[in-house]
Amino acid sequence: MDGFRYLDGVASLRLADAACIGCGMCEEVCPHGIFAVAEGKARILDRDACMECGACAMNCPTKAISVNPGVGCAAAILAGWLSGSKPSCGCQ
Repeated sequence: MDGFRYLDGVASLRLADAACIGCGMCEEVCPHGIFAVAEGKARILDRDACMECGACAMNCPTKAISVNPGVGCAAAILAGWLSGSKPSCGCQ
C-alpha cells in the first residue's frame, strides 16, 4: 500500500524487544511492511505507516506486540484522501 500514511505520532503500536523471539510473524502478516526482523529480533521500521489493524499483535506468539485497533482517526484519513489535503482531526 504505497503512499498510505497514518496521522503522525498517534499510532498505538508498541513492541517489547525483550519478549520478541524473532519468529517473523509480524513481518509476514503486516500489510504495510512496518516490521523487519534481523539478528533474532523484530523492529519497527515506520510506526506512522501503521493502520492499527492488529494482525501483528494477534499473530505474535509471545505477545511482544501491542496495538489498540481503531484508536486513530480513520475518518480524518479518509477525508484527507478525498479532499487531497493532509489528514487532520484536530485531536493532536
